[in-house]
Amino acid sequence: MLVARCSVLTPRERKGQATEAQDSPAQPNTGPAPKEPHPDRCTDEPCAVPTRLDRSGYLLLSRLDAEGAMSIGQLADAFQLDVSTVNRQTGALLRAGLVERIPDPDGGLARKLRITPQGADRMAAERTCRQTDLSRLLESWPSEEVARLEDVLTRFNREVERQEGRVWPREPGEA
Repeated sequence: MLVARCSVLTPRERKGQATEAQDSPAQPNTGPAPKEPHPDRCTDEPCAVPTRLDRSGYLLLSRLDAEGAMSIGQLADAFQLDVSTVNRQTGALLRAGLVERIPDPDGGLARKLRITPQGADRMAAERTCRQTDLSRLLESWPSEEVARLEDVLTRFNREVERQEGRVWPREPGEA
């Protein structure tokens, strides 16, 4: 989660509101120059504000993409969150058409959520944006320090998973 801090959205971006420059039609420049984008903020075409996902949406889509269809209960267990929290977060993804409800492929009673093609596209665009943000953040670091950060973060994540009794990396199909 600490790494995700480099691309935190502003309150306007979280609400899906475009910037002032995007809200108004093209007009001659009569006022002050527009603000330069924040240097850590992704501004390439695939990362335009309307395509940005909030952290919970990105994490849920990533998990569904990696694991396949999952129930709300399975997602709540995977993220160690309350079912009501995951239900609210997945509801937003459902309304946006990024996930869909399907019958359990294994024949269970609970319906499962599956990422849609539109959801996969949005997640891929967001992943590209987050990778670009992270690359910009680390571009002045020597390659040895970047490698050391990667090693330490990998070790940290594996230790957290080990203490929770969850082997990492996981076997295919294991939540």
